[in-house]
Amino acid sequence: MEQLAAALLESGEPGGPELSARDVAALPVPGSYRAATLLKSDAQLFAGMSSESKDPRKSLHVREVPTPELGPGEALVAVMASSVNYNTVWSSIFEPVPTFTFLERYGRSSPLGRRHDLPYHVLGSDLAGVVLRTGPGVNAWKPGDEVVAHCLSVELESPDGHDDTLLDPEQRIWGFETNFGGLAELALVKSNQLMPKPRHLTWEEAAAPGLVNSTAYRQLVSRNGADMKQGDNILIWGASGGLGSYATQLALVGGAHPICVVSSPQKAELCRSMGAEAIIDRAAENYRFWEDEHTQDPKEWRRFGSRIRELTGGEDVDIVLEHPGRETFGASVYAARKGGTIVTCASTSGYRHQFDNRYLGMSVKRIIGSHFANYREAWQANRLVCKGRIHPTLSRVYPLEEAGQAAYDVHRNLHHGKVGVLALAPREGLGVRDPETRARHLSAINRFRTPTAAPV
Repeated sequence: MEQLAAALLESGEPGGPELSARDVAALPVPGSYRAATLLKSDAQLFAGMSSESKDPRKSLHVREVPTPELGPGEALVAVMASSVNYNTVWSSIFEPVPTFTFLERYGRSSPLGRRHDLPYHVLGSDLAGVVLRTGPGVNAWKPGDEVVAHCLSVELESPDGHDDTLLDPEQRIWGFETNFGGLAELALVKSNQLMPKPRHLTWEEAAAPGLVNSTAYRQLVSRNGADMKQGDNILIWGASGGLGSYATQLALVGGAHPICVVSSPQKAELCRSMGAEAIIDRAAENYRFWEDEHTQDPKEWRRFGSRIRELTGGEDVDIVLEHPGRETFGASVYAARKGGTIVTCASTSGYRHQFDNRYLGMSVKRIIGSHFANYREAWQANRLVCKGRIHPTLSRVYPLEEAGQAAYDVHRNLHHGKVGVLALAPREGLGVRDPETRARHLSAINRFRTPTAAPV
């Protein structure tokens, strides 16, 4: 691993050479690597505890694991950096079920799938790095290519997936429902997960947008989601968070009008810095959508709806970008205009949604389920990053050894935007190939950086 890391890092230094396919193919593939893992034997570690009390730092640890066998249509990637998504949090607290359930199911699917059913799970659904090896049948990518990876792993042997790969019955989220994820020094992906790394970004910046930017793109922009158009009013929950910060940018780039819901003045200021004007600080305005654990408060829905109309000149929202789930879903259904769309994913506050169907059915609103994105949608979302239209919302970066702390930050909502994790990259600031483009966008690239994580 030392020889591999040294060669790749020299290439990633500012002004360093881009390695050729022959150079990288000549590098040895190590027999093992360091990875942030969960252990199957720990699946009951937090039994009986509330979700809030579960601590990813106690379950997620860096271990040396064997390098997996490379199969047809796959690529082995040397990971320079990754980032934490909420599925890493779910995995690390074993909710709603331990992810080993997914790995066992995948292991029964095929001989190659059996590789994933192990007593440990390497997590992570984002990466930026360098292709190290490709398997038989891979023609579009070669060793030495600098890439990011989206997280849709799909078999595409069923006709159901050929119109939209998210409909494939053997579709999985890499690093969550599969093994060998991106919070590691090496990662195993299907070649159709790969996309070009934005050349003006560092490794850690390039690793940040993947999952959340693609998810927001499908939810808002795609015909498979809300099919956003110019002038739409869009309610965005958690608008300064991992998903919301990209949704806010996509709305603004697309000529829509985001109404950003946040929970602090600092988060409100981040939204303003992106160009948003309509902002609701739900903590300051003390919205309480639930009277108790079992009873929602429609009066709070109406108060919330009135506040939205104050910010839009009397209009209700055309689209609601929903991801908190249980806590906010009733208010989201109420707030959408007649004929409007609630597009939902994730459910970070709980996946059992309750709403008053009178506000849905009688107002002919639509609820659309969304779950990441297909390859085309992910590619288009990444293209906007490459063009400098959408910027990373990276706020803090941890070394791989502290991946548990990074997941804890996200679990406890101690972060803004995205939390990054360095793998083979020893420090921040490496991997930039286009400094001119970077210089034009530097203030936007560093917009989410906290005082404890100095801009690069």
